[in-house]
Amino acid sequence: MKTLVLVTQKGGSGKSSLAASLAVAAEEAGERVFMLDLDRQGTLANWINRRTAETPGFDRVNTEGELNTALATLADQKFTLTIIDTPGTDNPLVTAAIRAADLCLVPTRPTPADLEATQPTLEAIQSTRRRFAFVLNQTPVRSSRLNEAAAGLRMFGVLAEPTISQRNDHQDAIGAGQGVTEYNPHGKAADELRSLWGWLNGKLKG
Repeated sequence: MKTLVLVTQKGGSGKSSLAASLAVAAEEAGERVFMLDLDRQGTLANWINRRTAETPGFDRVNTEGELNTALATLADQKFTLTIIDTPGTDNPLVTAAIRAADLCLVPTRPTPADLEATQPTLEAIQSTRRRFAFVLNQTPVRSSRLNEAAAGLRMFGVLAEPTISQRNDHQDAIGAGQGVTEYNPHGKAADELRSLWGWLNGKLKG
């Protein structure tokens, strides 16, 4: 079983919506997926409550002990991928999730404040020596700022491809309890999301 952790210490980066759509895209590609929500804000829990499909599996985790038990149980149950959504804070539970990760994905928007906010997250990941990649999320469809942001992030580590543009399908999919690839399978948002999952899958299994 592989574990993908979405982590950043800044709120509003789109971690939860990205986690939900990645879980769906991974299932569509043949993975058996379970999601663990460490964020008390409950965005993923609300998404699951709106969802009519029986998968992916989902549970909320409040302590490090619960996290370790859940991961061991999921591995025994032959899940192939666990996606962990974390709060925009630094606490022992987030650190435990980072330690459990095969890959940490750090979403960030291409703004100076968001890019600066990646530094504490990067330091937390590097202290555990886990693999990580940044992903530019909620980006303008066209902007010179993207190239500057991408260049800056590459200086600090790996940048996932492609960037995820800010499109209405993402918000509408979350509201419908769906992944973006379910909500509008032939849309540009779905194409980007599938490509991102393909990139991440290569890193997870490479």
